[in-house]
Amino acid sequence: MSYFRLFLMTIALGVGCANAATSDAPKAQAPAGFWDHWGDGQAELAGYRLHQPRYGEMRTGEAVLIFVTETFTHAQRLKSDGGHSDEYPVIKLNEVRDFPTGVYDYNVMTSTFLRLDGADPIGRPVKVSFSMQEWCGQVWDQWRIDENKWRRTGHGYFDGEGDAQTQGVFEGHTVFADALPLVVRGLTGDLLAPGASASFLMVPRSMTERLTHTRSDPFPVTITRSAEHTLATVPAGRFEVETWTVQKSGQPLLTYLVEKAAPHRLIQWMGSNGERGELTGAVRMPYWQRAREGDEKLREQLGFSSPAP
Repeated sequence: MSYFRLFLMTIALGVGCANAATSDAPKAQAPAGFWDHWGDGQAELAGYRLHQPRYGEMRTGEAVLIFVTETFTHAQRLKSDGGHSDEYPVIKLNEVRDFPTGVYDYNVMTSTFLRLDGADPIGRPVKVSFSMQEWCGQVWDQWRIDENKWRRTGHGYFDGEGDAQTQGVFEGHTVFADALPLVVRGLTGDLLAPGASASFLMVPRSMTERLTHTRSDPFPVTITRSAEHTLATVPAGRFEVETWTVQKSGQPLLTYLVEKAAPHRLIQWMGSNGERGELTGAVRMPYWQRAREGDEKLREQLGFSSPAP
């Protein structure tokens, strides 16, 4: 089924008041006080103990979520070195996952970019780039979004998945699952007030599609933000958190536990397939300047051991 047909069906069935009109959706922009914390030229590095299902078994690995602001050029959809007339600020999430499967491992990275100037609805990126490498081969996938229009390019190594280019139009407020770690932290404003719940269309996570060898249309979900706070214990300690849940067809799909106190770090996430990420440590630093011999020791601040020589 095409995206266009799905959207016509969604409109006809009246799925979700939050999807009534994109123009009515809250816009992604830097909230009050954002630049006091995120404008210091550093990135937030958060390490997680990862439980990742693959090939019918649960694997244990590492995940790092890197949150950082950049100046983007709209034409190139790349970080600017200055001097462009089409620049705007974005917040970027680089999500890196490494986990073993028997004798060989998986290395996965997803980069998601959200504008901070109020031009787009909350949860809709201007770009998502995904890559996955393992000993059988590598795959790469990219979304480029211009207002409500999208273009997607993919490359793989399985039969029938070599090269793909598609395009279409989003109708209504469509949220990308790859953007949720940014959205639930309120880094582009509040999608929902505490205690609120609303319906959206959601684009599946890039990694989920690649691991399942599917290309899915956006599907209706209900996203809920808790009104109450609870306590969560993870390797990094004990935190007071609020809970965000994503439900599909009335069943839990994804759950995020977000630190109540600023800067509202992601403490834990859980998937309906048993996937789980638990915070092991977090630090702010200009990590691109920490590439010298001996800087491996800094991994300990993320709760990771230094790599063997």
